[in-house]
Amino acid sequence: MRALLLAGKEYVCVMKLHRDVSGDRVKEVLEEFQGEIYQRPPLRASVKRRLRIRTIYNIEFLEVSGRHVLFKVSCEAGTYIRKLCSDIGDVLGCGAHMQELRRIRVGPFTEDEGIVTLHDLAYAIAKWREEGEEEPLRSMIFPMEKALSLLPRIYIKDSAVDAICHGAKLTAPGVLMIDEGIKPGDLTVVLTLKNEAVALAKALVSTTEVLNMSKGFVAETERVLMDPGTYPSVWK
Repeated sequence: MRALLLAGKEYVCVMKLHRDVSGDRVKEVLEEFQGEIYQRPPLRASVKRRLRIRTIYNIEFLEVSGRHVLFKVSCEAGTYIRKLCSDIGDVLGCGAHMQELRRIRVGPFTEDEGIVTLHDLAYAIAKWREEGEEEPLRSMIFPMEKALSLLPRIYIKDSAVDAICHGAKLTAPGVLMIDEGIKPGDLTVVLTLKNEAVALAKALVSTTEVLNMSKGFVAETERVLMDPGTYPSVWK
């Protein structure tokens, strides 16, 4: 869940304008909000109302019907769409508010794949428990690694796995491969060569530094994901 909270989101939104505005003008203003924007969380929010920067990766005008505007937005985690609608209304000079919102993507998970109802899930579980039929349930459950697929990756030796499973810091001799662009403080996923998630870890050094290290700490384990003993212990 922590990885998904950090992942980008995509929404389809219905925004209601408080006065009539032409579709061309609405489209023009929407495009102005693409890129980095300043945003202060709304009054009813789960975080402090401090001005902060959020990135709108893409905003697409779809259609307008009267005072209702339909648009799609892809944005950085922590972006408040209801505040975005309010700010768009301020720029238009007419005022606006969010009327409907539908999230269609979280990180690697899209609305087109993997969306199931609780009824379908309950049916699949019953088929597995009562009849031993696994296929319906397997079609609904993704490996944990899919949820972590957007995090920067560090691949480690088999001999280092069990130490990490016991909460040890990752050291340079245990690293086999590492993604480019990792910076100190970044949340990373530590993987085996079989793409099995071992742990979430906070990078202590950059990718460039790791490539030039023969010893020393590379990352600090924050959350162990693999059971200890899955790989043989070679540490003391």
